Amino acid sequence: CICRSLVVMVDAFCGEVVSAMPLHSVAHVWNLTQAVHRKASADVEPCLLALCGILALSIPFLVVDIAFVGTRSAHLLPGFLVSCGIMYALLAAATVSEKCGRVPAFINAISFGAGSERKRQHTVEYIASSAAGFYILDTRLTTSMVAKMMYIWCIVVLGALTRLTAA
Repeated sequence: CICRSLVVMVDAFCGEVVSAMPLHSVAHVWNLTQAVHRKASADVEPCLLALCGILALSIPFLVVDIAFVGTRSAHLLPGFLVSCGIMYALLAAATVSEKCGRVPAFINAISFGAGSERKRQHTVEYIASSAAGFYILDTRLTTSMVAKMMYIWCIVVLGALTRLTAA
């Protein structure tokens, strides 16, 4: 919910820029938007870190469940659903960074009138160098990072399943 609000905030900023926001105030409004993103990231960070810990521990628990209970899907489904929900939350957080990364190109495509090219370029560089997005432990969370984590999680789970079901 918070991540979706941050995405909507970026969309609202872009909508304001298109609806005749003066170029001299674009950087200031973006600065406020970026500050809200940083504050929200800092407030949600402990929860996402806890969810990442749960996701990391779900793999050994899944292996133990398979070893002692068997591969009946009814017993494995809750852990699998929780893991998928955590991955979805991380992907939603990464979407904020991806949306913020597209703003400089969007601003650069807008015409602010004759003679504003230099000021527009300065604003685009400011927005690009601000690197706004969703941060966890001062690292910008991107969809590629989340996708890599999903791939690793799936490889480990599938490896554990094949080892235990083959034995």
